[in-house]
Amino acid sequence: MSWLQISCTIFVLVVCRVHTCSGYKPVIFMHGILADSDEGNQLLDWIAKDHPGTIGLTIDAFNRQESIVNMTAQVNEVSSIMQDFMTKHPEGVNLICFSQGGLVCRGVIEQVAHNVNTFISLSCPQAGQFGDTNFLKNFFPTYLRDNLYKALYTETGQKISVGNYWNDPRQQDLYLQWSQYLAVVNNQSVNPNSQKFKTNFTRLKRLVMIGGPDDGVITPWQSSHFGFYDSNLNMVEMKDQPWYQKDSFGLKTLDSRGGLVTHVVPGVMHIHWHSNITVYKNYILPYLD
Repeated sequence: MSWLQISCTIFVLVVCRVHTCSGYKPVIFMHGILADSDEGNQLLDWIAKDHPGTIGLTIDAFNRQESIVNMTAQVNEVSSIMQDFMTKHPEGVNLICFSQGGLVCRGVIEQVAHNVNTFISLSCPQAGQFGDTNFLKNFFPTYLRDNLYKALYTETGQKISVGNYWNDPRQQDLYLQWSQYLAVVNNQSVNPNSQKFKTNFTRLKRLVMIGGPDDGVITPWQSSHFGFYDSNLNMVEMKDQPWYQKDSFGLKTLDSRGGLVTHVVPGVMHIHWHSNITVYKNYILPYLD
């Protein structure tokens, strides 16, 4: 072997230590509410077996009880972690974000000039939440769904993550007035960064939305596909939503170039999406290129 060949071989090995040579983009996982970074371990293990050499990162921030703090605070810190990882991997990354984590990831995507290739939104309340859960009952045991807005559309309520994306279809004026997060990332309220949000969102190559009717937590479950109730609690699908039709944050633009993928998967409860091998094999793995 000549010195030139040896030099080239050493160069390739050094590059491979700095950047993945597996041919697959690195993967970032963001956990859901009241969970922690371990929530993504099973997925990353499966990915490592199917795509050897893939670099994975599960976000170790806002774990357990810390996950209920204001969404903007979460996005700011998670953004810093993700940006550092993306800088180290200029070839691009893929995101898998579960439940509330999907809204955190969308906030990051809209706020920074990212290099995210595919964003897999795994049972995330992208259009908001409007349903009682055991989590909410722990904090508001005397409130029912229809009057939770009285607690969540307040200064105190907006300090809680769920309050930031609580979307009461019968109280839209209050939602637009008080929502410090969902209405902002949707560009539904006055936002000086609206064009920046749209530009960054449309940097995505692909958005994969996964959810299903047996979820039991995300309410309505169609929120995982950007569908939501109207004021009479009738379902309005994504393409009939005003922020899609107006292309408020770039969803329609992404769709027009074939960048939106929707999967409706029955028979999966909310807590099982990230640990269900069928979901992984059929609806996650095919998009991790």
